Amino acid sequence: MTLILDKETANRKLRRMALEIAERNAGVQSITLVGIKENGIYIARQLAGHLDDTGITSVVLELNLNKKDPGEISLSGQIDASRDIIILVDDVANSGRTMLYALKPLLDLKPHKIETLALVERTHKKFPVTVDYVGLSISTSSSQNIVVEVEGSEVKGAYLQ
Repeated sequence: MTLILDKETANRKLRRMALEIAERNAGVQSITLVGIKENGIYIARQLAGHLDDTGITSVVLELNLNKKDPGEISLSGQIDASRDIIILVDDVANSGRTMLYALKPLLDLKPHKIETLALVERTHKKFPVTVDYVGLSISTSSSQNIVVEVEGSEVKGAYLQ
């Protein structure tokens, strides 16, 4: 395994993305962060801490779906979609498939605005999902995997396998 993001760099990238979110959404008081289970929820929680530093409060919800067979998708709470800005958060954006399926229940709420965020983005898109906030964009072969490790509630690192 090759280290592509250490803990400090990942935290710095999350802080930078929080500043980008605040800049693009100037005047917004609160944002709903929807973290895709497993690692997306931890990244969303860490991001929420950085958003607090910008003066934006955030609510963090967990979205459960089976990434291999995304049939039933559930959300851990309610969203006032008519006024909330929703940011869908995942650890790695690969083909776009997971985010596309995760967007469906959010779109059913008729939201005011949805944006997407990934700590690491790969260049193997198969589905028309663009990531609005990217920590690290990396070109890999299709046989390589990216693993994001989380310890406690913080990103420990990201590795290329």
